[in-house]
Amino acid sequence: MNLQWYDWVGILGTLLVLLAYFLLQAEKLRGNGLLYQLLNLFGAVGVLASLYNKFNLAVCLLMVAWIVITVYGLVRTVKGKGVPKTPGM
Repeated sequence: MNLQWYDWVGILGTLLVLLAYFLLQAEKLRGNGLLYQLLNLFGAVGVLASLYNKFNLAVCLLMVAWIVITVYGLVRTVKGKGVPKTPGM
């Protein structure tokens, strides 16, 4: 198996998204925290870059949506609107 740069970037992206999700489930990160958002953003960009050689429309659409939602969350976090006012919200 001969992995190219885009394969390695995709693997790293996948690991970042999985790490973010694991840390969220382990209650080490908040879903509205900056680190969680950045892990998701860079992870999705990495997976998207891995499509450079072999394009896959379904994965592309998923990653673009992931990036858009993450950017929305980042904007809310930076503006201070990402923290819920009541527990459980």
